[in-house]
Amino acid sequence: MKTQREKSVRRAQRNRIRLRKFANGRPRLSVYRSSKNIYAQIIDDASGKTVVAASSLEEAAQKEHGKGWDTKAAELVGKLIAERAVKEGVKDVVFDRGGYIFHGRVKALAEAAREGGLNF
Repeated sequence: MKTQREKSVRRAQRNRIRLRKFANGRPRLSVYRSSKNIYAQIIDDASGKTVVAASSLEEAAQKEHGKGWDTKAAELVGKLIAERAVKEGVKDVVFDRGGYIFHGRVKALAEAAREGGLNF
């Protein structure tokens, strides 16, 4: 029997394989959610480099919103990542939810990134 972690890793890998088929050269907006914080980064898979990143641990996020584990912090991270991506010239991305259900903090981050100017 597989552990919960093994199932999660397999789900994330399956999701990334599908994303590669539909990416068409677009960078990937990857989300990682821990119990206390949320992280997002835009990765250019062609070169294997991170273009921009944001998290609820950053000083800007901590100053505006002290806690990092609720949906408001996720919205703030979504706005930060969108703002930085647009500044770098990235508008079209593929959303990689990393095996997480599109609900709660992941959904809040995605919607804030869309409002900030990212298309996915």
